[in-house]
Amino acid sequence: MSIEIFFVAVVVLLLFAVLDLIVGVSNDAVNFLNSAIGSRVAPYVVIMVIAGLGILTGVTFSSGMMEVARKGIFHPQFFTMPELITIFMAVMLTDILLLDLFNTYGLPTSTTVSIIFELLGAAVAISAIKVMQTNGGLMGLGEYINTAKALMIVFGILLSIVVAFFCGALVQFVTRLIFTFDYEKRLRRYGSLWGGVAMATITFFILVKGAKGSSFMPPEAIQWVKTNSLFLLISIFIISAACLQILISFFRINILKPIVLAGTFALAMAFAANDLVNFIGVPLAGLNAYTTAIASSDPLNIAMSALSKKVQSQTGLLLLAGTIMVITLWLSKKARTVTETEIRLGQQEEGTERFESIWLSRTIVRMADSFFGSLKTIVPQDIRKAISQRLDPHTDKTVVVGYNQPSFDLVRASVNLMVASAVVSFATSMKLPLSTTYVTFMVAMGTSFSDQAWGRESAVYRVTGVLTVIGGWFMTALIAFVVSFIFANIIYYFKVPGVIAIMLFAGALIWKNQKQHKGRVKETEEAKIFNLKKIRDPHTSVSNTFDHLSYLLKAIRESFDVSFDALFDQDIDQLSKQRKKVKQIQIWTNIIMANVFKVLRLLQKEDVKTSYKYAQTIRRLQKISDGHRDIILRSYKHIGNKHKGLLDIQIEELKQIKICILDIILKAETSFRKKEIVNYQNIVDQYQYMRDLADQFNQNQIERIRNDTSKTRLSILFYAIVGNCIMIGKQNIKLIEIFNESFKYDEQLSKSYFKIDSP
Repeated sequence: MSIEIFFVAVVVLLLFAVLDLIVGVSNDAVNFLNSAIGSRVAPYVVIMVIAGLGILTGVTFSSGMMEVARKGIFHPQFFTMPELITIFMAVMLTDILLLDLFNTYGLPTSTTVSIIFELLGAAVAISAIKVMQTNGGLMGLGEYINTAKALMIVFGILLSIVVAFFCGALVQFVTRLIFTFDYEKRLRRYGSLWGGVAMATITFFILVKGAKGSSFMPPEAIQWVKTNSLFLLISIFIISAACLQILISFFRINILKPIVLAGTFALAMAFAANDLVNFIGVPLAGLNAYTTAIASSDPLNIAMSALSKKVQSQTGLLLLAGTIMVITLWLSKKARTVTETEIRLGQQEEGTERFESIWLSRTIVRMADSFFGSLKTIVPQDIRKAISQRLDPHTDKTVVVGYNQPSFDLVRASVNLMVASAVVSFATSMKLPLSTTYVTFMVAMGTSFSDQAWGRESAVYRVTGVLTVIGGWFMTALIAFVVSFIFANIIYYFKVPGVIAIMLFAGALIWKNQKQHKGRVKETEEAKIFNLKKIRDPHTSVSNTFDHLSYLLKAIRESFDVSFDALFDQDIDQLSKQRKKVKQIQIWTNIIMANVFKVLRLLQKEDVKTSYKYAQTIRRLQKISDGHRDIILRSYKHIGNKHKGLLDIQIEELKQIKICILDIILKAETSFRKKEIVNYQNIVDQYQYMRDLADQFNQNQIERIRNDTSKTRLSILFYAIVGNCIMIGKQNIKLIEIFNESFKYDEQLSKSYFKIDSP
């Protein structure tokens, strides 16, 4: 194979570096954005600017980390340039696919673990080929592979999970005992001392993580930082405490804000310093291998011993990579998806949960509940009461309806950053292989646990989310190893056609992931329509409820329109799409019901009298949602099981029912949207007409059962659809009654209502 082919391969590797930077930043952004965005410490633009500056600073500290890609996992002196290019090509293709997959599902993972196990998988593949070609045994792999490094990474995963979670939980527990949730007064008294500790920890973290790999700091300065660590810590603490006290006393500034912003900068810098190697280290190693090879007399066969030597990266190249990372940070929608996952798992208030409960999460919650229950018998009641009062998250009695409030407060945000910085700094100084991703995530979960964010209403869902993310971390290692192993074999044996085939496969998969992510983002944006804005006016809150009902009824009406036709045509694909829509509508329903509860609390707080029937919105809405779900799922199951389709006469009868129910829903939807009763008597008449039709059709169905033209399953389906449509129509009229009374419309119009007995 000619040397020119490998020049093209190196160029392709460098292009892959840009793609890897994009997918990598999208996943790792959660590490440093979570606390700032979750606490809303500053406007979004300010947070992003500070994070961007941290990244640009951090990339200049990443030079020393570039050694990992060249010699951290395998011994380059045993490989030739073509073999290394094969390894690096397999690694980059795997990394792009793997990280893009995790980004699509909004799951944070470690880019360090992914690159390490991709290098391991590809290197094992090529090493195994070399061993077989020389008729050696599998034991010969040990000469090529640095297995100790991979084992240390696995150990680091386990250590990160346990240490970070318990450190975060313990520090947050102590901090909350000191400051409570009503922390402003206490912060003015002794907040500067606590802030000094936080700033000292974060600043020391910057120095420890940055100095060891700096591309511009002289060796003497780096050594001085390491030698005088304790002196630096004490000095930073004293200076920070003094400055923070001045900010509190004279400028009345909330000192937690600069602490959180400084921590965001620090973690962004650490991310760039440590993880840049994960994105560009491999392509740069490929470039080094190529330049070394062409400088020799036998470029295709010379051993790559030169890669074992230390190479200082150019600061300009690092800044270019940092610029791409910053641009990605601003533009990537997938970065926001990953960040949202972690924030929702740690949010203080109840909300829509992304994850369902599983048996393992339920078991863990039961065990934890039993453990803390047993503690109650040991700890004296007075102590339990005192702790409970200081850890009461409802200290602030101000009632605010809406979703614009932060997911957690600045106290927790600052603890997240301080503890993560401390754990990573300590691990670095002790040369322990901890992952920044694992530390920041588990610290955030530990602090949310201590803050009682995982209450009885949400614990099983949050634990499921954490288990899903942790499981994804181990899957990262497994998938990275296996896929890169396979890709390396394909590239080695099939050469250029193999690379092209893998690239086409990767392109198709990324396109599919992008399409799927757009759908997920669309669902999320639609759900935001139901979020109440931060308002205190109860009448506006009630009005918003009916705005949301209008949007929900429109979705149900459109779903019914498609589903009925799909059932008539036995179109399983359309019914499958509507089955997925059921879950979305259920989520929207739950959001609206949660909003109603919030409005009811606001009405009680403001002592505002409104129709007692407003609370019944929840009951009526749940019945409509259940009816919609029952019709869709029954239809999907019937057609999916290949049961006999509806009879022609049944289709004709259901078409008439369909017209009636869609018309009723449309009128209710229009009424709520326009805030007026539209042809109310028309709705009642339509409902009466539908009931008469249902009675007639039920009699017809009895005759079909008697003459055996309609089998059992078909009869059950028919009766279920008709019955649900009657129930849904009835609940729509009840909602209109509630709407009318809530807004105190014309009393005479109320008297003309068609009265339906409540079930």
